[in-house]
Amino acid sequence: MELTIGWLYPKLMSTYGDRGNVICIQRRCQWRDIPVKILPLEQTSDAELFLQADVIVGGGAQDRQQEIVMRDLQGAKAEALKNQLDNGIPGVFTCGSPQLLGHYYEPALGQRIQGLGLLDMVSKHPGPEAKRCIGNVVFEITAEPLRQELQAMTGEIPIVIGFENHGGRTYLQTVSPLGKVKTGYGNNGEDGFEGAFHQKAIATYSHGPLLPKNPFLADWLICTALEKKYQDSVQLTPLDDRLAQQARAAMLKRLD
Repeated sequence: MELTIGWLYPKLMSTYGDRGNVICIQRRCQWRDIPVKILPLEQTSDAELFLQADVIVGGGAQDRQQEIVMRDLQGAKAEALKNQLDNGIPGVFTCGSPQLLGHYYEPALGQRIQGLGLLDMVSKHPGPEAKRCIGNVVFEITAEPLRQELQAMTGEIPIVIGFENHGGRTYLQTVSPLGKVKTGYGNNGEDGFEGAFHQKAIATYSHGPLLPKNPFLADWLICTALEKKYQDSVQLTPLDDRLAQQARAAMLKRLD
């Protein structure tokens, strides 16, 4: 078995440590002797490359870089990405990249930027004087079947610890929220929801340390990607996550 990680626009959308999610998937595969290829999906990449990814990772950026990406991710590239996610290719989209998947993003200044419309949601920045949503965030995953699958893997209710720093506010329409906020702002600081979930794609405002802080999510992505690729059930070799578990326990105690 081998895995190809499609990394969306690494030069433009890796502002907030989002490389950490790519490294986490890569390392947890390598520790299990699963060969990994990292496939950068850049402005110069052909649409066909998007179809080679077994799992897709997207990060965040400033408004200017995000606008460049959203204008590039049109036509054949957009169709290829939609095809992958609609067909159950797993992905994790953090910080600004979920806004690519919605209908549009309205920046603090400038014109509305059209998104892919893959997720039924919109994102708006309330203006340059508005307070940013910054700080630790804790949320319980409620999206199905993700919640059940994670509980089956870990034997526990899936609680995610992250860090958010966003000016835009996201408002879900028919798409399922990823989880319910326990601490922090979440999508907009109003409705108590965080992120969105579509097929096997996770969208969240939590930054690049998301997977290192929550290794069970990384394992779910790996397992889901391998099962999709090889059309067979996969049992991952357990790893020693005691340090991560201790760090999670300390953070949860501090944020309780």
